[in-house]
Amino acid sequence: MSTIEIRTDQWTKLYAFLRNHPRVYAGRESACRRFIEGVLWVARSGAQWRLLPKRYGEWNSVYKRFARWCDNGIWDDMHQHFADDPDMENMIVDSTVIRAHPCAAGALHSSGGQDAQALGRSRGGFSTKIHVNVDALGNPLRFALTAGQRHDIVKAEDLIAGYRSERVIGDKSYDSDDFREAIRRSEAEAVIPPRSNRKEQYEYDRHLYKERHLVECLINKMKHYRRVFSRFDKLAKRYLGFLSFVGALIWLR
Repeated sequence: MSTIEIRTDQWTKLYAFLRNHPRVYAGRESACRRFIEGVLWVARSGAQWRLLPKRYGEWNSVYKRFARWCDNGIWDDMHQHFADDPDMENMIVDSTVIRAHPCAAGALHSSGGQDAQALGRSRGGFSTKIHVNVDALGNPLRFALTAGQRHDIVKAEDLIAGYRSERVIGDKSYDSDDFREAIRRSEAEAVIPPRSNRKEQYEYDRHLYKERHLVECLINKMKHYRRVFSRFDKLAKRYLGFLSFVGALIWLR
């Protein structure tokens, strides 16, 4: 993979956002675009930072700027800026387990260790779990991370907090009394099939439940970016930076 370029219409919107962000020094437009495209090259290729082609600048400078933006929440701000007009007829929640490369191990104790960095061991091995919710059109609204072995329900209420939708759709792993109550408090309808071992079996709209494929389609799109498909980053902030950047790009399609 030699070079990657952002479309002109996408860049116009990205640069307008960056110029108006209080914690971003955009500088020369050409240099700023080169940096963003360098981050995109790493995200798509999954390559090590030190393999970044020279046309994007010195790899260490690009990495340090990317890390600084992660620490300052700029990538998340970028995602939320472009996710400003979601279709909230339905909100769909799901999660996916991502294999972590051995180089993701070894977070310092000062950073809380591997558990604090959303790394653990699931049935698939060393991994992290991405929790995501999407709108009725399958566009990403929010991301959260846990260790790979954690249950889907752990981040469910955090994903829907602050959103208003007509329905919340999820699979059986989200069949929890507490989560159903949280959905009721938000004045939405829960479209969640009950677990087979429930004493009280809930009715749900089977036709609407088919819309759940939209979140699975989003996860598939995200995994076209190799830095999302496999985790190489020791720190959760760095991995979330890639997720948020990819989320913004999906909104800009």
